[in-house]
Amino acid sequence: MTDLGELYQQVILDHNRNPRNFRTVPGANRHAEGYNPLCGDRISLDVRVEDGVIQDVGFQGSGCAISKAAASLMTAAVHGKTTAEANELFRAFHAMLTGGPNAPGKLAAFAGVRAFPARVKCANLSWHALRAALEKIGEPVTTESPSD
Repeated sequence: MTDLGELYQQVILDHNRNPRNFRTVPGANRHAEGYNPLCGDRISLDVRVEDGVIQDVGFQGSGCAISKAAASLMTAAVHGKTTAEANELFRAFHAMLTGGPNAPGKLAAFAGVRAFPARVKCANLSWHALRAALEKIGEPVTTESPSD
């Protein structure tokens, strides 16, 4: 494994063991539930948006290391961003997992996941939940939708 690959693996393991923003969000005005039936990952995502800016975001749930680390890194990446910027990060992350260029910053740690198609859904779950929360979609999201 390359040094960069090892660094990325360490980032994922750290965020799995010590997830950032693993909590409910007081005053959240957006919420979404997500489920990955293939792996059993579940996420509950709370977001507080004010004037189009993500002021706070947190998640709870259970799942594999990739799912939990992805949710942790996602919440850190979108905190303080506008909803438009968060949607752009979603597009960049999704494109990276499907063979495009690496996503910005620490999100690039998941570039190696694209080599494991079953794990792409684990990495994408929290992002789909975020999009559902921002769009105020009331139904739980699943990784088995046609768009994933």
